[in-house]
Formats: sequence, C-alpha cells, structure tokens
Amino acid sequence: MDLYEHQARELFEEHGIVVPRAEVTDSPKEAREIARRLGGRVVVKAQVKIGGRGKAGGVEFAADPAAAELTARQILGMDIKGHTVGKVMLAQPVDIESEFYVSYVLDRAAGRFLAIASAEGGMEIEEVAASRPEAVARIHIDPAEGVTSAKASEIAEAAGLPPQTVDVLVRLWEVLVREDAVLVEVNPLVRTEQGQILALDGKVTLDDNARFRQARWGADHVEHADALEAAAAAKGLNYVKLDGEVGIIGNGAGLVMSTLDAVAGCGARPANFLDIGGGASARIMADGLSVILSDPAVKSVFVNVFGGITACDAVADGIVQALDAVQLTKPLVVRLDGNNAARGHAILDERAHPLVQQATTMDGAASRAARLATAN
Repeated sequence: MDLYEHQARELFEEHGIVVPRAEVTDSPKEAREIARRLGGRVVVKAQVKIGGRGKAGGVEFAADPAAAELTARQILGMDIKGHTVGKVMLAQPVDIESEFYVSYVLDRAAGRFLAIASAEGGMEIEEVAASRPEAVARIHIDPAEGVTSAKASEIAEAAGLPPQTVDVLVRLWEVLVREDAVLVEVNPLVRTEQGQILALDGKVTLDDNARFRQARWGADHVEHADALEAAAAAKGLNYVKLDGEVGIIGNGAGLVMSTLDAVAGCGARPANFLDIGGGASARIMADGLSVILSDPAVKSVFVNVFGGITACDAVADGIVQALDAVQLTKPLVVRLDGNNAARGHAILDERAHPLVQQATTMDGAASRAARLATAN
C-alpha cells in the first residue's frame, strides 16, 4: 500500500524527522489561503503516487498567494503518467545547501533490508545510480539488529553523508519497523544553508499484509499504480499487471508463477498475475476474465487450474457461466488437471465455445496460448 507524499511526511513528523510546514487541498481558492498562512511564497506539489512529478510539471514554485491559486488550478486535474492529480500540497520553500538520497527497502532475495544512500540526491538520482554506481552506497541491514547509531554512522560514512544525517537514518528505520513498511525513501533529504537537516519529499510503501494494523489509512487512501489493478482490487481479485500479451488465470500462487514461466519459455510474455485461490465460481471467473480482457495488450488467455478442494468440474461450470456473462473476444486456452478433470473437460466440450480450446498439459497449453498471442 503506497502512501501519498503528505502521508509519508505525517509519519516522518510522528517519528521526529523534521519536514517543512505544509498543507494539502483540492481547491485552488483554498490554496491561496494556505499560501497566505505559510508566508506567501510556497512550493505547489501534485499528490500522486508516482515518481517524476517535477519533470512532468507537477512541482512548481509560487511567489505569492495569487500565484499559488493559479498554479494549483493548473496542476489539479493534470495527468502524470496515468495518474490524475486530485490534491496538491503547498509547502514552505527552504534554502538548500546540499541534497542527499536515503532509503530502506526490503531485499527479498537476500532476506534482509537494504539501505541505499547517496550524497547526490534530487531528481537525477536514477541517472547517478546508472552512470556512477560508486556514488550510491548499498548496505544490508540485519533485521534482528536494525539500524543503531553505529549502523547509521556506517551508512552515512559509506555514502558521504554529513554526521547530522545519522539521527535521521535511525528515525527512518523506526518508521519502517513501527509502521510495517517495506520501503521508506527520502529524496531529497537536504541540509539548509542554516545547517538544518530536512526531509523535503518522502515515499512510503506499507506491507499489504499489515493492513489490519494500519487501518487509519483506510481504503480511501489505497491507490494502485495501474487502472486494471484498481479494478481487480475492487472485485477482490489478487491481480498484478505485467507487460505481456498472454492473460493468466490460475488457482494458487505457486501454480500461477509456474504458468508465467511456462508462457515465457514458449516465447511469449505474461500479461498479468491472477490467482483465483481455492475458488473458481462463475462470479470469480467472470470478474477475472472481465479484468484481463479489458487489457488491450492481451491477445490470448490461459486458464490453468489444478483441481483439489475445488474440483475441475466446478471450475468448468464457472467458466461456462462466465462465458454467458462476459463477451469473450480473445482465444481462451484451458488446462484442467486433478480432481474431476475428465468431467470438467466434458462440460467445456459440451459448451463448445468457438474461442475456447483445451489442452491436457501445462506446457502444451502454454505453447498454444503463446502461439495464439504472437499470431494475432
């Protein structure tokens, strides 16, 4: 669950990290009043959960309250990489001496968190990391040890950060642990001309498995990076959009992951991850097909189900009923195996939909779905 910048700043303040004064609004007129309260000159920042706002025109300085109203009016409703700006944050500007980058992110492969820091923060941090990787320090954190003052000093020294950032590094770790985060990022963390260390921007991603402990954000604060993911979430589907042409539906995360690999091994790219779990009712199948077929990149769909607690004939019934509810516009390859597979095949044969094909093996079905996708 990604948080907006102003929500990340709220967490930072709660943990003693200093941020400039700021307020959020969805009204240009209120933006004028906020600017007046903040001293007149402000930075107007689009509140969307995507990077590159500055380059897209979503971060602008306003010299006075009237300019703040005009700037807010221009930014509100703006499209930034597919995200429509619904709110802006107005913040007091600061006199920056130096900009830094710091973050903690979960490194699943290593089974640890990774501290990433650089003395060269700001909008070009990605270019710095790509062109001069030696300018970016990467240090793994033992979860049992955490970030102590000694560890924070090690990170700061490796990245060339000033000693004043050590306390911030410790407090950012507290944000990550106490708020169930898998990513905490500040870019830029700045030192002002007066020597103060401030977090000018923040990005926080909370662990979805900890939603029950993070109820204060509520469903209204959840935004998905992709419109299809948002539509799937509204239907209660476990869906992740990918950059491919073969839509995938399977029961069980392990089977779905194997299906993705099988499709990729046949020379095509999976368009999504969709795990329907132990249930394959008509509604779930219809919802899943509806979301996948809404993706214009999808050229074929592969349903891969191993019948266990949910028998294959129940899955086939769900597919048949879903075909009556959803207009199938792309070829659908179905592979059923396990409990009552023969009965499931018979149900689909009886329905005899012209766009539905069956296969008996996963590799065979993957090959057929890939061939159909790349032929269209």
